Amino acid sequence: MARILETTVELKSSPGKFLDMFVGKQQFEISSVCPSYVEGCELREGEMGQVGSIVVWRYVHGNIKPINMCKCYIWSDGEAKMIMEMIDSIDLENNQVTFKVLDGDLMKEYTLFLITLQVTSKEGDVGSVAHWHFQYVKINEKVADPESLLQFAVEVSKEIDAHLFSW
Repeated sequence: MARILETTVELKSSPGKFLDMFVGKQQFEISSVCPSYVEGCELREGEMGQVGSIVVWRYVHGNIKPINMCKCYIWSDGEAKMIMEMIDSIDLENNQVTFKVLDGDLMKEYTLFLITLQVTSKEGDVGSVAHWHFQYVKINEKVADPESLLQFAVEVSKEIDAHLFSW
């Protein structure tokens, strides 16, 4: 049975500008914006930012540990990982994209993994909110829920937002 894990991240940047980093040619910039998390990406099939396009990401991920009771985190074992994902759907009107994981390290523990990002405007305020939604099926009950990957998405979101807001 599919499980769901989700979180939100407050952003200073606009919904469209933030989403463009994930569905536009700016995807290639993520590794320069977040070099401690993302080593790079390679387009394997299709056109960047189009439904059906397949991208391979190389990233650093591991167990997270809070630093000094604050909302800062470090990766305790910083292991190099790979993920191959396809853009499953894009809804620009609602600033939403869904990625389907096809191959890579995640698929060693999950039979299905969908990542949805929706970015909405803050009501009556400047900025936006990124809503990360993971839908997944574990290969067995011994596999942990991907909470550290969700925190990874939060940390990457913060770095991208800081970069976009500095423009």
